[in-house]
Amino acid sequence: MEKITLTLKNKDGLHARPAAVFVQEANKFDSEIEIEFQGMKVNGKSIIGIMSLGAFYGEDITIVARGRDEEDAVKALEELIISGFEKL
Repeated sequence: MEKITLTLKNKDGLHARPAAVFVQEANKFDSEIEIEFQGMKVNGKSIIGIMSLGAFYGEDITIVARGRDEEDAVKALEELIISGFEKL
């Protein structure tokens, strides 16, 4: 299991487009991916789940990956968050 806690740096947090980009990136990996936020856990490959978190700019989320490519998955998603979702 790989796990990392990150602060959202983009102005929209994990809503609409950023959530879609996150899901698109997460689906590149075979590992199971979860996002934890304020006691809730959702599937990191589900846009509806991610949007239901209501995570905004400046808030901390934890990404958890389990599987054969968990390290690569966490690294890629960390880069996405740190970059402020530059892929938008």
